Amino acid sequence: MTNDEHRRTTWETATSVPLVVLSLVFIACYSVRVIDTELPSEAQIAVGAVIGLIWAAFAADYLVRLGLAHDKGLYFRSTLLDLVSVLVPVFRPFLLLNRLRDIPFFRRRSGSSVRIRLLIYAALFVVLFVYSLALAVLAAERGAPGASILSFGDSIWWACVTMTTVGYGDMVPVTVLGRTLAVVLMFGGVAIVGVATATIVSYLNETIGRRRHDR
Repeated sequence: MTNDEHRRTTWETATSVPLVVLSLVFIACYSVRVIDTELPSEAQIAVGAVIGLIWAAFAADYLVRLGLAHDKGLYFRSTLLDLVSVLVPVFRPFLLLNRLRDIPFFRRRSGSSVRIRLLIYAALFVVLFVYSLALAVLAAERGAPGASILSFGDSIWWACVTMTTVGYGDMVPVTVLGRTLAVVLMFGGVAIVGVATATIVSYLNETIGRRRHDR
């Protein structure tokens, strides 16, 4: 490991927990900003300032890690999700997942820790995926002419129905941004259902094969 890579690893380990906390604070502030339509102007300014400071912190963190990388081109290509999460507000909650990997526990390679890590990642990804897109669609749809997604409850219901490919059709986005996010949610839902099904089938096959071997 080069000196630059060692410094980058040290930086990521030192900042992992604070940035996870900032990710949670960002999710809370973004939620308040979208859901509470009657937030006083002073509170709106305060929430906006906190969101702006957190964004600046993550942008600075990305630039520091990029600067410390030995092969900056390779590092840039391998951390595109980090960059997208910094630049596009709807994907910023996923920075929480990116920073979890820098916590020492999530770097362990033992069998139990790998399984636990995968379960935590999978559960958090699904929750963040549905929650963040539901918030973004609510922000895009609320107030639009002919909109049917008017509350947080509506957006969560719509996101769950869309992700699971049920598609009742009782609520549909009418704005361009809302429909674009709906497409992202559809493709993500198909991928999540497919991966979950494959994982369950693989687990059942492994369990059945182990029992047959024991006999």
